[in-house]
Amino acid sequence: MPQTASALQYDTLCVRRSGLTRDLPPGTEELQWVVNTATLIFGERDAVLVDTFLTVEQNQQLVDWVKTQDRNLAYVYITHGHGDHGFGVKQLIEAFPQVKAVSTAAAVAKAKFEGTPPYIDTFWTSRFPGQVPQPQVFPEVLDGDTFTLEGHPLRAVETGFTDCEGSTALWVPDLRLVVAGDVAYNGIHQYLGETTTASREEWMRATDALAALDPAFVVAGHKNPDLPDDPKILAETKKYLGDFNRLDAETQTATELYEAMLALYPNRANPGSLWGGANRAKASER
Repeated sequence: MPQTASALQYDTLCVRRSGLTRDLPPGTEELQWVVNTATLIFGERDAVLVDTFLTVEQNQQLVDWVKTQDRNLAYVYITHGHGDHGFGVKQLIEAFPQVKAVSTAAAVAKAKFEGTPPYIDTFWTSRFPGQVPQPQVFPEVLDGDTFTLEGHPLRAVETGFTDCEGSTALWVPDLRLVVAGDVAYNGIHQYLGETTTASREEWMRATDALAALDPAFVVAGHKNPDLPDDPKILAETKKYLGDFNRLDAETQTATELYEAMLALYPNRANPGSLWGGANRAKASER
């Protein structure tokens, strides 16, 4: 738990799971995993949880962890609509009936797309059969862009298209904390399967916008648990995107692009995201 001067504090729970892309070339087997991060921001009495997890088991682990903090859970904030960040809303509401789950209008729209047929069946339950919470419960649309925790403001920052449309981050001024969702990655290959060259440039601008807040801590939606919540991950995320766009232009095939990026980033976990992104990039060029 990072030490801060504020009356607020934050802590994170990281859970490891298998990646979504599993037909990648051999040679990176020891790195074929990904970690999701949930963040709890809390004061003396109340707390706000940012993001949930994918499976029933993971979200039960999250519920149990929140209970150990001995706070009133006032809000669950969902940073964006990908199912691995929002599929736990149902279990959190069942465990904490007083909680209000919220997000922005664009993020809620994406969450509803991901959490209803046919997408949830063709994408999520096909990869995690019998493990996805059902039926889905979605967050409400936040009124405005700010809510409070024991009088301290927490602001939703809309970041446009990062690894999907309608992405946001949560800014906690008292802590100088950015809970970045998937706007920032930390030691994990970035999910590029829904991106284009132009949207990756938009994503790069989003990292600049968050860096301009001058945060002291930045929590990535996917992080290597051994790495700190260092604001430098915003610049690292931006560099990764710039390298991908540059190498995309310099290579002819998905394999060439994948191998060129692996040469630059050999130690990042979840190379399946890179392989999926490389195939998406080259398919869109045909």
